[in-house]
Amino acid sequence: MTRTKGKDKKSIKSLFRILLMYFSYYKRAYGIAFLCFSVLFFIFYLYDLPKEPFYYGLLLIGTILIVLSVPDFIKVYQKHDFLLRLKKSFAYADLDFPTAKNVIEEDFIELVKAVNRERIRMIEEQDRKLSDMKEYYTVWAHQIKTPIAAMRLILQSGPSEKNDELSEQLFRIEQYVEPVLQYIRMEDMSSALLIRRCSLDDCIKQAVRKYSKSFIRKKIKLSYSELKKDVLTDEKWLVFVIEQLLSNALKYTEKGEISIYMDEKLPDTLVIEDTGIGIAPEDLPRILEKGYTGYTGRADKRATGIGLYLCNTILKKMSHTFHIESVPGKGTKVKIGLGSYDLKVE
Repeated sequence: MTRTKGKDKKSIKSLFRILLMYFSYYKRAYGIAFLCFSVLFFIFYLYDLPKEPFYYGLLLIGTILIVLSVPDFIKVYQKHDFLLRLKKSFAYADLDFPTAKNVIEEDFIELVKAVNRERIRMIEEQDRKLSDMKEYYTVWAHQIKTPIAAMRLILQSGPSEKNDELSEQLFRIEQYVEPVLQYIRMEDMSSALLIRRCSLDDCIKQAVRKYSKSFIRKKIKLSYSELKKDVLTDEKWLVFVIEQLLSNALKYTEKGEISIYMDEKLPDTLVIEDTGIGIAPEDLPRILEKGYTGYTGRADKRATGIGLYLCNTILKKMSHTFHIESVPGKGTKVKIGLGSYDLKVE
């Protein structure tokens, strides 16, 4: 009800503003008419003529002016309304403009049409460039996996301390390539989501298995017990999110442990906690922004500021929540709210 009243007030205010604009636009014509009436009244007054014919003529002429002005005012209002709708729906290429009253209005209409055509051309050109770029990076991300797989096979054929180090660097390359591919896919992920019931333990184990060598190499303890919980989600995307969070935890944890458990206070909330360097309080409000690395990220030249942004965006698309708590020097807690779902839905 309040919103309706607000709209009514806004409409009345807009109508009053257009009315003032209309009179301002025709002020010369109305001024001349007023001057003529004043001269006529002055003549009647000087010659002491009866005022009744004057008032009758004034009423008659005023009525004629109003009758003639109303259709003109309606046209002005319609043009104003058209411009408002044009402003709200400027994405359309084919615009039905009102009939121009004079050459100046025709020029303005032609100018708007020319600007609109140029805008559409620029949008189409940008869309084409963006599409070409996405296609290029998609192909690149897929093609780069072939030499990576080949190098991994070569390194596995002759185990040595040097090869172990090379394998670790190759693994890092894979971690840089994978977010690129997921970033490209993310825009269209809503139509490709496969929401079904899956085991949360299976998702966690896939991610942990991927980083098992990193845990061993850095001597970081993993605290995790089977959760025995099913969730309604897209398994592939949830695994990717958990992988990114484990990667971050390992990157910024030099000693201690990484824990994976369900929050005791918040229902259906998965927690990934580390004992790393933590995040500065001033960085926490912006840590989910694309490209924002914060103080910790600036200290680590490899940080891109894209990982947490990807995680937050993906979880939102799956209707999950994402929250980060951190104390500098003590560690970080990442909480994923998986929600309460009807697990009978496949």
